[in-house]
Amino acid sequence: MRNVMRYSGIVTKVAAMRAKLLKPQDYEQLASMDTVTDIIEYLKQTKSYGKFITQMDESLYHRGNIEKVLIQSLYDDYTRLYRFADMQQKDFLKIFMKRYEVDLVRYCLRIVFNHSNIPFDLNYKKPFFDKYSKIRIDQLVTAKNIDHLVDYLKNTEYYAPLSRIRQSGASTLADYELALDLYYFSMMWKERKGNWDKKDKEMLTKELGAKIDLLNLQWIYRAKKYYHMLAPDIYTLLIPIQHKLSNQEFKDLVEAPSVEEFRRRLNETYYGKKYEFGEQVQMESIVNECVEHILTIAYRNHPYSLASIQQYLFLKEEEIYKITTALECIRYGLSQRETLQYLVQKQRRQGGNAS
Repeated sequence: MRNVMRYSGIVTKVAAMRAKLLKPQDYEQLASMDTVTDIIEYLKQTKSYGKFITQMDESLYHRGNIEKVLIQSLYDDYTRLYRFADMQQKDFLKIFMKRYEVDLVRYCLRIVFNHSNIPFDLNYKKPFFDKYSKIRIDQLVTAKNIDHLVDYLKNTEYYAPLSRIRQSGASTLADYELALDLYYFSMMWKERKGNWDKKDKEMLTKELGAKIDLLNLQWIYRAKKYYHMLAPDIYTLLIPIQHKLSNQEFKDLVEAPSVEEFRRRLNETYYGKKYEFGEQVQMESIVNECVEHILTIAYRNHPYSLASIQQYLFLKEEEIYKITTALECIRYGLSQRETLQYLVQKQRRQGGNAS
C-alpha cells in the first residue's frame, strides 16, 4: 500500500505517456513510406513528436534534423518524469541519466579522435544537460584534441577514469571507450545496491547483470572472430563482473581455442539455453530482447515500482531506434517488406520467467 501511494502520481503519468507510443500499425505506415519527408509529416501528427516538428522549417526536413527531434522528445519525457518524481525516484533518474552522459562523452571522443570535419553538433542537447548534468556542452564543443576534452570533464565523474588512461600513455579511441565502459558498468553495479526497495534491487540486478554478461559475450565473440585475439588480451577488454555466468564458464568462453568452440560452450550456458544464437551470434539484438523481457516482467509483477519508469524509458528508446531504422531503410532503398522486418518486434525467443 505504501508503494501504491508513493508511485500513484508517476505511474499515472507513465500510463499517459505510454499511450502516446507508436503502435504496430504506425510502424506499418512508416515502412510504406518512400521519403524522409513522408515520415516527418507522419510523425508531425503524433503527440510525442508533433510539437517539436512544427517548430522546424520545412527546408530542414532531413534525416539528421529529425534524429535531433527524436532525442528532444526523449529528453522531454525524462523531464516530465523528473517533475512527477519523489526524492527516491529522482535519485534513480539521476543515475539513469548517466547513460545519456556516457553516450555524449563517447560521441565527443569519436569526433576528436577521428579529426572529423563534422562539427560538434550538440546545441540541441545543451538545455537538457545544463539542467540535469555537470557536463558543460559549451566547453566540450571547443575541444580540439583529447587533452582538451579530458580537461573539460574535470568537474565530472568521468575525468578520473579518462585521465588515468591519458597518463598511462594509451593513445587509441578504443582505449578511451573501454575505460569509459568499464567505469560506467562498474559504477552502475555498485549503485544497484543503493537504498532501493527489495523488488527494485532485484530488477536492477537482473537488468544490469544480464546486460553486462551479454556485452562481455559479445566482446569475446568479436575479439575471437574478427581480431583473433588471445585469451590474456581478451580479459583486458571485459567488465570484471559475472551475473548468470559462473567463473568457470567465463574462463572457458574466453579461453575457447576457436570461434566454433566458443559457440559450443556458449550454448551450454544459461544464455545459450535461453536464447537462439545464430551463426553470427547476433548479441546486440539479444541484449535488447533480454532487457525488454526483464523489465516487462518486473513492470507486470510490480507496476508501483521503479520498473514503471525504467520500462517506459526503454520502450521510448526502442521506438526512437525503430524510427531511425525506418529512415535508414529509405536511405538504402529497401522495400516495404524489408523495412517492416526491421521494425516489427520479433517473436519472443526466450521462455519462462526472468529469473
